[in-house]
Amino acid sequence: MKRFGFRYIRVLLCIVLTTLILAGDILPVKAGVEISAPSAILIEASTGEVIYELNSTERRSPASITKIMTLLLIFEKLDEGKIKLGDLVVTSAYAKSMGGSQVFLEEGETQTLETMIKCIVVASGNDASVAVAEYIAGTEQDFVVMMNEKAAKLGMNDTHFEDCSGLTDSDNHYTSAKDIAIMSRELTTKYPAIFDYTKIWMEDITHTTAKGSSTFTLSSTNKLLKQYEWTTGLKTGSTSKAKYCLSATASRDGIDLIAVVMAAPDYKARFKDAVTLLNYGYSVSHMYVDENRDVLPPVGVKGGIGEQAEVAYEGAFRYLDIQGRDLSAVEKIISLPECVEAPVKCGDAAGEAIYKLAGEKIGSVPILFKEDIGKAGYKDYLKKTFFEILL
Repeated sequence: MKRFGFRYIRVLLCIVLTTLILAGDILPVKAGVEISAPSAILIEASTGEVIYELNSTERRSPASITKIMTLLLIFEKLDEGKIKLGDLVVTSAYAKSMGGSQVFLEEGETQTLETMIKCIVVASGNDASVAVAEYIAGTEQDFVVMMNEKAAKLGMNDTHFEDCSGLTDSDNHYTSAKDIAIMSRELTTKYPAIFDYTKIWMEDITHTTAKGSSTFTLSSTNKLLKQYEWTTGLKTGSTSKAKYCLSATASRDGIDLIAVVMAAPDYKARFKDAVTLLNYGYSVSHMYVDENRDVLPPVGVKGGIGEQAEVAYEGAFRYLDIQGRDLSAVEKIISLPECVEAPVKCGDAAGEAIYKLAGEKIGSVPILFKEDIGKAGYKDYLKKTFFEILL
């Protein structure tokens, strides 16, 4: 009787677990994913949703993956108008002295900022990274302070930088697969122009120094550009300490994925692991998109100079499903008040669009006021009364 009882419980547990898995409550995200790297993560870029992760918060040496943060700060300064692509960047003796991967800049050599970006992205030039860091911040160490401040702001809790190139083997220079995904997402979603450079396979630059002019060919370190047709970037890295690392970006059927691999055993393994992750991601990912282009009704304003205020969605809504749910069943509910009290300020929240699937809220988009409506004063009421009499 006791043996029968145990058998009954075991059968019951199997039935319950199977039901939960089929219902999507327990998601076997690692099913069918076999990689050699000890640490990795796969996310969807627009939503930030994690599709797969393995020891993603382990702190490891990132090698040249470090340059993603360097590039993020460069594009941030470009966006702020503090620097321009046509600016001339001078190579210092210190920048020239960088070892490892380099583009062989000479002391005193000038290149445009855009050329330096290509040197960093395509050839992973340590000398170019330091030259640009000095151009922006004065010294590499001051630039590194900016890097760490940005990392903290982005919530990269397992990251600390010691240089701008990743050449150092310092134990105090580390990050994690998760944090690399965070900064990769920030760079690619905020500054998609980065892809103009990460898709370059080969390109010539010209060295012009006191010795004369010579041509140097930049050759991409990201072999996925030739191995995986949906590749868009992003950055490789390797040192004896870090082993082989990669932050790979790809775009297919409107879905943008970021696969991060750390400490792969060899350079081929990192690319193979990235392809495995990306293929897995695309096999399970389905995107629901609402561009929110429909026109919303205005909201009444009580006690205002105007009687109603125009409203609009803050942006599009995107929802990533990896459980095979029926996305045609997504419901959209507009939540807006009929009337609000003046004053109303442009950009303030008016309501929201709520999205539900099978009765469960899966997300929302704020609805914002498009205009200012001031509070009506005594003169405004007189003016309104006067026009009403005339009419």
